[in-house]
Amino acid sequence: MQIETADVSLIGHREENQDRVAVAAADSAVLLVVIDGMGGHAEGARAAETALSTLLEAFWQTPHPIFDPLGFLHLSLGRAHEEVVKLGVGLSVEARPRATCALCLVQDSAAYWAHVGDSRVYQLRAAQVLERTRDHSHVEVLLREGLITEAEVHGHPMRNYVECCLGGDAALPEMSISTRRKLKAGDVLLLCTDGLWANLRDQDFVRFAQAAGKSLRDSLTDLGAQAVEASKPYSDNTSAAALRWKAA
Repeated sequence: MQIETADVSLIGHREENQDRVAVAAADSAVLLVVIDGMGGHAEGARAAETALSTLLEAFWQTPHPIFDPLGFLHLSLGRAHEEVVKLGVGLSVEARPRATCALCLVQDSAAYWAHVGDSRVYQLRAAQVLERTRDHSHVEVLLREGLITEAEVHGHPMRNYVECCLGGDAALPEMSISTRRKLKAGDVLLLCTDGLWANLRDQDFVRFAQAAGKSLRDSLTDLGAQAVEASKPYSDNTSAAALRWKAA
């Protein structure tokens, strides 16, 4: 695979960075992961770290290319959820560690992704946002039902209310898992926490993907800094992982 990858994680205007991000690259498969430890709950960083280590362990213990990509995403997320749930055993409901998550597997000239909560996956192609995941959030429900417009999402007072997450209740959370997405040369996959996308627009992501004369790492670093600046003085932890597909 001819690819370029990058990741960034910024603390923003918070006292602790509860996000975790990773790019795991094997010869014939790559896994990108972003996890947002939920700051409103105790030990969000521990939840994010536990989920990340569980997902990376699953990737490295599975032969590549992965035979059943969608099954891998479902089972791995389920396992990560179980491990985060264990952290909250014996704690009150509101004190249990939780996290949102997005992950993307790239192999055989295609991408497969999944998410829980409001961490997102974008597929960028030819000056457009070709695909983006739909958040498991109250605002996304309102948008889907036509009660608010896309323009109203960014300023909505319930924008940060997620409907499901890793951890907390033992029941398996809702997961959204994509079908196979064929990749073309120049495609960029971007995974990010809500600290990145909250105050950016689609055109910001398009400019990031098409930045001429810059490495993907430099472009992603600039995008992260832009997100922090756009949200000041209350910017959240801001994290992302990206992959540019060049050729098989």
